[in-house]
Amino acid sequence: MTKNTVIAWSFVVALGGFLFGFDTAVISGAEKSVQLHWNLSEIQHGVTMAIALVGTVVGALMGAYPSDRFGRKRTLFVIAALYFFSALGTALAQDWSLFILFRFLGGIGVGVSSVTAPIYISEISPADKRGRLVGLFQFNVVLGILVSYLSNYLIGQGGENSWRWMLGVQALPAALFYLLIHYVPESPRWLLLYRKNRESALAVLKKINPLNYHEELESILASANTANGNSQASLFNKKYRFPVFLAITFAVFNQVSGINAIIYYAPRVFEMAGLGAQSSLLSTVGIGVVNFTFTLIAINVIDKVGRRKLMLIGSVGLIAALALVSHSFYSENPNGLAVTVYLMIYIAFFAFSQGAVIWVFISEIFPNEVRAKGQTLGSLTHWVMAAVITFFFPMLSEWAGGGTTFLVFALCMVLQLLFVIRLMPETKGKSLEQIGGNLIH
Repeated sequence: MTKNTVIAWSFVVALGGFLFGFDTAVISGAEKSVQLHWNLSEIQHGVTMAIALVGTVVGALMGAYPSDRFGRKRTLFVIAALYFFSALGTALAQDWSLFILFRFLGGIGVGVSSVTAPIYISEISPADKRGRLVGLFQFNVVLGILVSYLSNYLIGQGGENSWRWMLGVQALPAALFYLLIHYVPESPRWLLLYRKNRESALAVLKKINPLNYHEELESILASANTANGNSQASLFNKKYRFPVFLAITFAVFNQVSGINAIIYYAPRVFEMAGLGAQSSLLSTVGIGVVNFTFTLIAINVIDKVGRRKLMLIGSVGLIAALALVSHSFYSENPNGLAVTVYLMIYIAFFAFSQGAVIWVFISEIFPNEVRAKGQTLGSLTHWVMAAVITFFFPMLSEWAGGGTTFLVFALCMVLQLLFVIRLMPETKGKSLEQIGGNLIH
């Protein structure tokens, strides 16, 4: 009963990840129609594609404040509202500037969600199940991406205004998310550290861990005392430098793998390889299916084999797959089918490693008193890099060609492999307090 309760809470909060994935990828099906509808210039079209990422950076930057000040649960309500109004606003907008404003609001929802949801799930999860439960967030991200691709493909048959339905349909899961949040409790660690509410925290911990909830309460209090009860601790205090380094480096590697360039521009990449427009859309759905399948496998083994081993396997696979894509583009006539297969392999290894591990790992490595700030830093780094890669990918691929572009991504994954071998600690099976204590100096 207790196990199912925690899973249910985690799944509800992970729905924020579904909306995150849906909002991120849905624009790929609507972008050409939006450009034609308002007769946008190349610069305006670039702004249309990038504005949600700008909002995501803003949301990630501000994510720690509402999470710490008002609580994880209240912040989740705000996220649901942002997704809902973004979906309705973009679907109904009669003016390009209004469309941009609502895409920006959706981006803020994505950014805040990438901070708050993983923190919440990590703070309610038993140590031996934390990887799987936080992994539900990433599972829902890729589910959202897959559903948006399928939705775009089906709705896209509906005529010139089908793009409005593509974007507006997100209001339904957003409304469901808002309703379900009412049934989850506040994080016990937030209640203790920020509200000193021992009674409420104890009630939640008892539901999570009925056998050892008193011991867990004392461990959290001891951690708070070690931090001198300072909920305003500075993240850039010298003692937090190693987790700060880990979070920034991990988030940078996540994006220099090229993942967002492929998610945002998948149909364009396939057309570069010689596939027709319709085949490109179907190949994009295939990318979503592979992403979903291997994320599901990863979250089922992450607590058994550990975060580090997934990253080792994934890094080697990513290097090989990206090298093969690069080699294909360097040939005179790229084989569209071969490039499709290599990118499927790439997505499989990414989903099995970086995709499944990033939000788990960053949510674990910071002590309680700076966890929201640390998650904000990791998330902010991730989204700044996503915006940079998404903005420059079309120009880089046009200027340097697909071969050189994917070779750069492959070399970045060689550096990631060295980072994992030399510096990445294992966090599986340890309490948040143990991990936080081990990584600060």
